[in-house]
Amino acid sequence: MKTLISHATIVNEGRSFQGSLIIEDDRIADIIENPSAPQGQFDQTVDATGCFVFPGIIDDHVHFREPGLTQKADIESESRAAAFGGITSYFDMPNTVPQTTSLETLNEKFLLAQRSSHVNYSFFFGATNGNAHLFPLLDIHRIPGIKLFMGSSTGNMLVDKKAALEEIFRTSPLPIMAHCEDTGIINRNMTEAKARYGDDPAVIHHPEIRSEEACYESSRLAVELAKKYHARLHIAHLTTAKELELLDSQRDSVKGNHKVQSYVTSFHDFCHDSANRASTMALAAPKVQSYVTAEATVSHLYFCDEDYATLGTLIKCNPAIKTKADRAALRQALTDGRIAVIGTDHAPHQLSDKQGGAAKATSGMPMIQFSLVTMLELVDAGVLSVERLVELMCHHPAQLFEVRERGFIRKGYKADIVIVSPDAPWTVTEDIIQSKCQWSPMLGHTYHWKVQHTFCNGHHLYNQGVFDAHYHGEELSFR
Repeated sequence: MKTLISHATIVNEGRSFQGSLIIEDDRIADIIENPSAPQGQFDQTVDATGCFVFPGIIDDHVHFREPGLTQKADIESESRAAAFGGITSYFDMPNTVPQTTSLETLNEKFLLAQRSSHVNYSFFFGATNGNAHLFPLLDIHRIPGIKLFMGSSTGNMLVDKKAALEEIFRTSPLPIMAHCEDTGIINRNMTEAKARYGDDPAVIHHPEIRSEEACYESSRLAVELAKKYHARLHIAHLTTAKELELLDSQRDSVKGNHKVQSYVTSFHDFCHDSANRASTMALAAPKVQSYVTAEATVSHLYFCDEDYATLGTLIKCNPAIKTKADRAALRQALTDGRIAVIGTDHAPHQLSDKQGGAAKATSGMPMIQFSLVTMLELVDAGVLSVERLVELMCHHPAQLFEVRERGFIRKGYKADIVIVSPDAPWTVTEDIIQSKCQWSPMLGHTYHWKVQHTFCNGHHLYNQGVFDAHYHGEELSFR
């Protein structure tokens, strides 16, 4: 199968240029930097005049709820939503039922995805207070990392024993993605809120309960442990300006101490040291570098605490969406290097689960279908450039987690491609929502950017509203 995508604005590796792509079977065969379309015989031609072509989006943080919570979502429905939104690869989290904390449950998830995922997939292995002994048995070529809950969240996977945390950071052969919130501080804040506001405080108090202090203290501990054990730490869903100071101080302390050779001092150095890291991991040798990166989610970049007044618990998530000043700081960090990756923390619930306030309503929202177009709104608003968006949503996830042959438009790479139009207004209605829960905080919102085509491994999976439900994606490979 030979496909031509012509007359496009291709955005890749810091540049935007007019050109065409040729796909042969599942690979990018050629990139032609010329406004004119190449001549030749093609099985399929897509005229991308006026459109932008990106590498397929890699979402490093989703909760697809399967197995065990399929009344909320499942791999089929959420990977379909991903395809509609231009996401061609995802990493799923371990707080399912059963939890993905053993080799058996991890393998079962791969089997489930093989049967039902429409896009490419992999799974984080979940850390517990007592399973670090399994880390040496993990196949580092199949999974992106270890997920660590350093604060209570959906799924009850809290790791709260200091010895266990030390062991996880000391022995992990993979990046540690940490959910950082201090449970003791949260519990204290909840007790005080209930005494003041009743058994179920209004959702406007959610960011006071899951507070800046709770996030900062947990993130501070995670950074300390990463530095102590030269671990690779990726802080999930950063929410506060204060936590960004940890990334500043970590970066500055590294640059200021030239004797500390065990530290990687920039994301650029980190990405270009992959060969050494891969061989180090394969040999199970002691770690020789530490690096701390951070993820921001679309929800924390788009919403702020003022939005609770209109959207209520629909935007209740953990960590909480915080102040406009925190949002502004996160947005600034997209362009100054402190935020490395944009994910979604896509976390569907049934709408009935979202009833109540800060204590009773569940936390999490479905965002994967609308993540790319939402971030493109921030491009239009001048928050970041379209080239930077591609770095944060495509290149950096591939580099940070060492995804093989994806995340870039390069000859010989897998043909994961999304084509978006900048001037095609549409409104989110219930019939458009693909997530199984059938609701979205974006319901009723009008976008001007639109995903027109999604190619996954060269297959035309989504074509201007037409979806190939029979296609299944591939298991991702790493390092």
